[in-house]
Amino acid sequence: MDLQRFVAGLFAFAVVTVGAGSSVASGQPSAPGPAAPPPPSTVSTPAGHDVTLRLGQEAAVQGKDLTVRYVRVVSDSRCRPNMTCVWQGEATLAFLLKEPGRGEGTTAELHSGPRTGPQETTFAASRVELVSVSVDGQEATVRIS
Repeated sequence: MDLQRFVAGLFAFAVVTVGAGSSVASGQPSAPGPAAPPPPSTVSTPAGHDVTLRLGQEAAVQGKDLTVRYVRVVSDSRCRPNMTCVWQGEATLAFLLKEPGRGEGTTAELHSGPRTGPQETTFAASRVELVSVSVDGQEATVRIS
C-alpha cells in the first residue's frame, strides 16, 4: 500500500513537472520577472554648491550641460561607528558624469580620503569633488563647479 502511494505521488510530480516545462517551451508566458529599476530621480543644483545625492540619484547642474549620478559604492574600508581603528579607512564611490546634450559620458571613481585615489575629477569643463559620504554609504555629498 505504501509503495502504491509512493509511485502515485512520483507520477503526479512528474506530470506537474513536465506540464510546467512544456508551457515554457511552447512560448506561454510565465510569471513576470523582476521589474526594471526606476529612472533616477534628478535634483537641480547651482554650480559651486554642495549637493547630497542618494544612491542612484543624479544632480543636473544649472546653466551647464552636465549631470552627475551617484552609481554605487565600489569599496568601503572606513572605521565603523563605536570602533577603535588604527587607520580611518576610506570609501571609493562611482559616479556617472554625462553631457546629455552631446551624448557624452564617463564614469569616475572618487575617494573619501587622499591615500589611494583622487577626491575630484574634471569633465565637461567642470570639477566634481567628493565632499563627504554618509556612514552607511547611501548618501554622498559632492561639489560641482
